Amino acid sequence: MKFEIIVSLFATMLISAILTPFIRKLAFLVGAEDRPNKRRVNKIPMPTIGGLAIFIAYTFTTMILLRNQMPTKILWGMYGGEFIIILTGVIDDIFELKPRQKVLGISIAALWVYFFAGIRMTKITLPFMTLNLGILSLPITWIWILAITNAINLIDGLDGLATGVSIIALTTIGITGMFFLNVGNIFVSIMIFALVAACIGFLPYNFYPARIYLGDTGALFIGFMISCFSLFGLKNATFITVLIPVMILGVPITDTVYAIFRRLLNKEPISHADKMHLHHRLMQIGLTHRQAVLVIYGIALIFSFIALLYPLSPIWGSILLTIATLIGLELFVETIGLVGTNRRPLLNGIKKIVKDTTSKSNH
Repeated sequence: MKFEIIVSLFATMLISAILTPFIRKLAFLVGAEDRPNKRRVNKIPMPTIGGLAIFIAYTFTTMILLRNQMPTKILWGMYGGEFIIILTGVIDDIFELKPRQKVLGISIAALWVYFFAGIRMTKITLPFMTLNLGILSLPITWIWILAITNAINLIDGLDGLATGVSIIALTTIGITGMFFLNVGNIFVSIMIFALVAACIGFLPYNFYPARIYLGDTGALFIGFMISCFSLFGLKNATFITVLIPVMILGVPITDTVYAIFRRLLNKEPISHADKMHLHHRLMQIGLTHRQAVLVIYGIALIFSFIALLYPLSPIWGSILLTIATLIGLELFVETIGLVGTNRRPLLNGIKKIVKDTTSKSNH
């Protein structure tokens, strides 16, 4: 069985790699192109819908090669949601949907997996108390799927960025699911690593200089799958099991949260597009395209390493680890000016304390 799984995962990677050049040609034929503008970093039209190769390779593996490893209800239930997401992404890559139309597509997919695959959050166990979500299960599950899906979509701004960060995140989710969260279903890990294999097959075409983009087809699909996979470990969530996927997805979540803060402070609509995302700021302070991507890969690995420490730490250790991570993250964000070069409350506070201390010691 293990040999069959390993061979199937290798086949998934090859299928994705072989399909990608054909999907590239298809993108030009159907007009799925990312044309240069003031928000884009590409200088020439780039084919999108690259995520279609990932979707086909992943689906072939889970629905055919390893179908006997998967529970039929969950497999078909998830496939329905995947198909809705892929359809939304392809339409957006060709015709460019409005934000609310994309939200509608993601919402329909979320509702589908909630009712037909049983993927949902039902209970949260916090220190000293347990909350049965009841009717709140549906809106909380919907918000989780919508937020994570959009977060992955938002970081898809440089060649290979979303693909590489997703590979790191998915691999970490697979490891924590197998060894720490006691998900109890080997098929979840198989599905996760099948998606990792499909992404790895696509990455050489997507890494700088890219020959094809994920497009919303790929970014929405991968984000949706990450949100669903993480919910397998969150059905009966605890303080730690909620923190782990949040930490694993630290890069896209950080970028999304600070983008919302930035737009609120600038009195702009939350959906307003700008060139102040994490990858934009790294390039604006002097990093090359490739360097910015590799730095964000490194940050994603740091978040994943921190996530792996949670199951090994007592509750007080997890709390201290979270506080230290948040302080370090805020210092980094202020240093690169993610919210704005003039908005650095923590750094300014530290400078003031140091200045006052130095002043007193001199007296």
